[in-house]
Amino acid sequence: MPNDPVKQFSVFAENRVGRLYDLTSLMKENDVHIMAITVLDTTDSSIIRVVVDDPDKARELLISNDLPYGECSILAVEITDESELKSVLAALLEAEINTNYIYSFIRRPADRAALAISAEDADTAAQSLGKRGFKVLQQSDISR
Repeated sequence: MPNDPVKQFSVFAENRVGRLYDLTSLMKENDVHIMAITVLDTTDSSIIRVVVDDPDKARELLISNDLPYGECSILAVEITDESELKSVLAALLEAEINTNYIYSFIRRPADRAALAISAEDADTAAQSLGKRGFKVLQQSDISR
């Protein structure tokens, strides 16, 4: 992994009206910007995955508000537009890397598109993407 990997928080929430709003409001009120988000829901619970510009502050907010969460590093890959998705996936396929899930960034400070990728072997995936000319982002690239 890079020296400054992008952090993803997986927040576990009851699947009821307002939970997503509450989480996004908490972040916004504390000047933590959600850069990427995806929600996986089941009948009674949801996993809200977010990438933020200030992981330390987000972690403090989750803890102080008793929100159960997990934290991990993910790959964040810069792309120029949607046409590069195939090339990103080709790089992972070529390296025989299984992709667990993928979602896109809402925005980035440089206003470039990016993908958040959970891959089985992040180091090898990052190397393969780099060899194909893709920029693998660090947390500092998305922080304000």
